[in-house]
Amino acid sequence: MRFGISTHLYHDRRLERAHLAQIAEYGFEAIELFATKSHFDYRSDTAIAELRRWLDETGLALNSVHAPITDVFGGSGPKTTYTNATSASERREAAVKESEAALAIAKTIPFSTMVLHLGTPASTGAPDDNVRSAAVRSLAEIVAAAERVGVRVAVEVIPNRLSDPEALVRVLENDVEGTRTGICLDFGHAHLIGDVADAVETVAEHIVTTHIHDNHGREDEHLVPYRGSIDWDRALVTMQKIGYEGTYLMELAGGGNPASVLEDARRARERFERTLAHA
Repeated sequence: MRFGISTHLYHDRRLERAHLAQIAEYGFEAIELFATKSHFDYRSDTAIAELRRWLDETGLALNSVHAPITDVFGGSGPKTTYTNATSASERREAAVKESEAALAIAKTIPFSTMVLHLGTPASTGAPDDNVRSAAVRSLAEIVAAAERVGVRVAVEVIPNRLSDPEALVRVLENDVEGTRTGICLDFGHAHLIGDVADAVETVAEHIVTTHIHDNHGREDEHLVPYRGSIDWDRALVTMQKIGYEGTYLMELAGGGNPASVLEDARRARERFERTLAHA
């Protein structure tokens, strides 16, 4: 078991070495890289080589890469949203190509898992953004590309009809060939959908990684654990019950003070470790 931080913490700015050094300073062992061009240019060989050097210098591991969901995060200017579940073929193919481009990072920096959204959150997407047949087709194409570079795809629990816990299990058990596909259990999203402990048990046989963050059950706030209304003791005991030993990856909102968020995250980690040790 290890603990990591998503670069979502710095998502609204260009990723820098100082950000990774800050994550390491607070005792975390790994990162998930959010592949958004405004944050990190995953199509640049120079940027990838630089990231590899930063990881070596800070002692952090690249646990996973989050597949692109937009080309720009934050700001008020024009941006493109990527959905691999749209019925519009050109948009679907463009989203797949961006995921494939991000997978190429593994040729320089090995990582185990690509976290993938199927479609977009129901609250923000258009009606044709979440079409099941398109999602299944895209998933097959991305899984094939991931296998070529030794990466496993983890489809993320998000609040839409394609990606609630039960729907993802159906996709994996009925529509995906091979074994290099699993689920990223996003605790905050599971809380928006229903009961988190129930979600853990639903995806138990397929969970390969996590996104850890909190909210109050109404909005996707990406708070540090224990700052929202998730019952973390019950959720963690259920994780222990199913035998999960992978990474607890915190995907947090940075706000104006990432250092303060990381300090809170460090304390939350200590509470997680105590709970898991006594479960």
